[in-house]
Amino acid sequence: MIELFLNAAGPDPEVLLSRAHDVILPGPNGHKPPPVTPSQGNLHVGVDLGTAYTVLAVLDDQGIPLAGEYRFTQVVRDGLVVDYIGAVDILREMKHTVEARLGRNLTHAASGFPPGVPMAEVRSTANVVEAAGMACSDLIDEPTAANNVLGIRDGAIVDIGGGTTGIAIFREGQVVYTADETTGGTHMSLVIAGGADLSFEAAEEQKIDPAQQSRLFPIVRPVMEKMGTIIEKHIRGQDVETIVLVGGTSLFPGIDTVIAEITRLPTRVASYPLFVTPVGIAMHDRPAGQN
Repeated sequence: MIELFLNAAGPDPEVLLSRAHDVILPGPNGHKPPPVTPSQGNLHVGVDLGTAYTVLAVLDDQGIPLAGEYRFTQVVRDGLVVDYIGAVDILREMKHTVEARLGRNLTHAASGFPPGVPMAEVRSTANVVEAAGMACSDLIDEPTAANNVLGIRDGAIVDIGGGTTGIAIFREGQVVYTADETTGGTHMSLVIAGGADLSFEAAEEQKIDPAQQSRLFPIVRPVMEKMGTIIEKHIRGQDVETIVLVGGTSLFPGIDTVIAEITRLPTRVASYPLFVTPVGIAMHDRPAGQN
């Protein structure tokens, strides 16, 4: 079934991600989420355990997002699970919420990992999925997952999460180079907190508040510049012509401009960048017995 998503002409990425934005909901938000039109085919589930957000995405048999949930979490740091029990508890809660919307049990899921994470830590991600009640059907590096959705033939995908900046370079649709370095949205929050004597949680709330972002831009720009320097170092000499940003941190206005200035390459933010990688991970999930 995986070939349906990865080898055939699928939905337009813009349409796919807009749909994901509509059905993958924040939680818990005090409101009962709307039910989902029942799907009788196989479900494909992706779990993205991030430094700042955990995302659970469910696709139908045609690769269309059906439902999901995302939550701000602090169970992973720099690609490593640092709060195993917390990660399992949160993912189990999210699973139950989404199952109630779908009217079906989620029995399996794929998960992702940043490039360069030791395999022992990658396995701990699978252990979280399984302890939450789902068989871990597959593990995929996050940039490759993102490109399942974006379909970039030549260029670089940069996944800027809470803790790290991950780079993948593609030629003719294949990954030819990956790298991952510490620096992400969490570091922006730490700078905001330190400059204004705020708690980390208060700084995080300001960072994602559109009304605050213009004021905060000069404060967090040095962190963006460091991200740009990391990217430039890894793409130097790699014949990259364009950069696409994914991950929740790339939602901060102006980050693409800063990275373009440093790399001197056209840089754009993917539509609904928080959901690109989780949806791509879900595309790699396949029920037992299917190829």
